Amino acid sequence: MPELTRRGWLRAAGGVGLAGLAGCSALRDTGSPDVGPADGTDAPGDGIDLSSRPESPDGLTTQFRRGLRNAGTVDATIPDRVEVDWAVPANRGDHTASKGSPMRAPSGAILVADDTGRVQSLSPDGETNWSTSISDDDRGSHGTPAIADGMAYVGTYDGVVSAVAVESGEIDWQTTVGGSAAASPTYYEGKLYVAVEHPTPSGSVVVMDAESGEVEWRDRRPTDHPHSTVAIDVDRDRFLFGSNDGYCYAWSLSDRERVWRYDTGGDSKAPIAISRGIAVVPSWAETVTAVDVEDGSQIWEFETGGYVMCAPAVRDDTVYVGSHDGNCYALDLASGEELWSTPTDGWITGSAVATTDHVLVGSYDATLYALDRADGSVTWSIEGRGDVTSAPLVTDDAIYYTERAPEDTDEAGMCYKLVGV
Repeated sequence: MPELTRRGWLRAAGGVGLAGLAGCSALRDTGSPDVGPADGTDAPGDGIDLSSRPESPDGLTTQFRRGLRNAGTVDATIPDRVEVDWAVPANRGDHTASKGSPMRAPSGAILVADDTGRVQSLSPDGETNWSTSISDDDRGSHGTPAIADGMAYVGTYDGVVSAVAVESGEIDWQTTVGGSAAASPTYYEGKLYVAVEHPTPSGSVVVMDAESGEVEWRDRRPTDHPHSTVAIDVDRDRFLFGSNDGYCYAWSLSDRERVWRYDTGGDSKAPIAISRGIAVVPSWAETVTAVDVEDGSQIWEFETGGYVMCAPAVRDDTVYVGSHDGNCYALDLASGEELWSTPTDGWITGSAVATTDHVLVGSYDATLYALDRADGSVTWSIEGRGDVTSAPLVTDDAIYYTERAPEDTDEAGMCYKLVGV
């Protein structure tokens, strides 16, 4: 039986403020803003372009990393210059894990789950549509909502996965799945795939019914606090994620049998990106490794100068990933060859996002960078006040991102809207 509770309460959370003035936008979205692309590619050399194929035919609108394969790509052109349109308080905790990322609902509202334990719906002008508390845990949520069929699904550090109505903020169901549900849920065909942390330390992965919240399947073989978002490769019948025990685990999608595990040699904390049948695996072994999705064999390994817990972006056969050494790297997907690297003044632990011409990446120097995908040169950078660890959300008229709360202060970490100037 699932550990299922239903809470009919809705609590308002205050502390919303505005900063900045409205500006005109120069963003142009060439794809659907509501349906994340797959990864734009399929197996090497097969010539199939999947960039316009939706991830799921039954109501998926958006989720973390822009799709099932966690490739972190968006078909949009960003401006050459930006400014802050508004900033709204979000994160207030000091837990060092990467924070959740803004997500766009079909209505155009921006949903943010933060480390206070609430989910906020913000209008494009920064006003609060609703704010709902889903957890009393002092670490709240570090995940990003998956939105489908009018519901937002998000996990919290008390081990609960919640379904919240996108339009009203009303809680539909809450299910306890373990000690912590820090990973962002992955939605596919009416099911939620979630990596779960347990005490001791231990871990598991669950498949839940998205309508009822019931846990339908669980595998407890992952250990040591897995909080890497599940990636799904439908064409190769695989779903996989990394764990703090150093392994990347893979199961068959059709029958949920474990098919392989790959030892990275260090904690695998960040989401794994898949493109052309290759899983790009970040590791605290100070490496980025390319692994065959079907059999788990190593294709190449690239060494950085520090831990790697940045979610890679993969676009046009190039991997973009950051490291604790402060660099953002561009690597050839097929060979692992370094194409360029660009330094920042802090760790890069968030999620890289590849647009048509740029890669967006945040740093512990409190700055979001837009780097030219061709050579890594800095097109623009914009400084906030806290470490940038979220995945930037690129819409048809703006860029949204969140930050950690500044250390040793009472100030909140903000959710920012950037527009072109």
